Amino acid sequence: MTSDFDSHVRATVAWHFDPDTGSPFWLGKRAALDFDPVRDVRTAADLTRFPDVSEELRTVPVTDLIPRGLRERPFRVFESGGTTGAPKRIVVGEARGRMLGWARDRLMDLGVPAAGHWLHLGPSGPHVVGADVARHAAMGGGIFHTVDFDPRWVKRLVGSGRGDLADEYVGHLLEQAETVLRSQDISVLNTTPPVLEAICARPELHELVRGRVKAVLWGGMSAGQETIRLLEEEFFPQATVAGVYGNSLMGVAPQRPARPGDTHRCVFQAHPATTLVRLVDDGGHEVAYGERGRVLLHLVTEEMFLPNVLERDTAIRVAPAPGSTTDGLADIRTVRSLGQAEIVEGVY
Repeated sequence: MTSDFDSHVRATVAWHFDPDTGSPFWLGKRAALDFDPVRDVRTAADLTRFPDVSEELRTVPVTDLIPRGLRERPFRVFESGGTTGAPKRIVVGEARGRMLGWARDRLMDLGVPAAGHWLHLGPSGPHVVGADVARHAAMGGGIFHTVDFDPRWVKRLVGSGRGDLADEYVGHLLEQAETVLRSQDISVLNTTPPVLEAICARPELHELVRGRVKAVLWGGMSAGQETIRLLEEEFFPQATVAGVYGNSLMGVAPQRPARPGDTHRCVFQAHPATTLVRLVDDGGHEVAYGERGRVLLHLVTEEMFLPNVLERDTAIRVAPAPGSTTDGLADIRTVRSLGQAEIVEGVY
């Protein structure tokens, strides 16, 4: 990580622990820390000294998360998917928009059209991804189309053994999507691998997507190498197919363009200005390139400071592309259980 990011870490930590600008959440924790965050946190490596506070995001009053220095800025509240328990909440002002602007440029590098209308077959409501996709569409002057999509209900159905009802629900989603696709000019389809598989299993709907959509973006759940190959080469050869990794806490990490020597079809890259992702072993040590490790996240913005968050995913560490200092992430997989909780996935 560069010295610029180290400077960003020092400035952001000082902001969050200044009584005039910091949030009640972090200011209330300063006395319990066994170090002085302003004096002792000098580099990105020092972020591991902080505790992982992400579990507290399930219950903390969201007003405590808003920095005092940004009280005049409008904020929205978004929730995680609730896969591992009660949802975690974040506050979003302007910082995520800057991240999305950077991600949009990366997607255009892959061939996603700069303009056009979007169809989002994924969560909206309290989930930040819906707002993210809406902003992507608006940045290119496009219209944002979506359908009602409740991933928590699908997870409940799957977890209780009612997979037939989950399949019926997916069919309901696809019927709504088909209505939009038949009547509207859609350039970009954004959805999840399971929904794409369901689309491909319906010949008429599949041909409708192939005939109209210029880019297919997938995310929200992992996809194996063979699934990605099939999407790119067999099911949607006419379109740009690209993945976006991310979640409420970390933001978005779009797929980067392929490089000579890549052994993975899809390599993700996190936002280098605010997001540091390390892949670590069970002892917390960073794994070597080509090795699999658990995702350790540090989000460092003036709005949200989330250091040392151990995520529920693992990935393979990939060396930075030429001209970059940011590691790539490949072959994302979800840990099947955390503590006493078994992780149930449905369509997101």
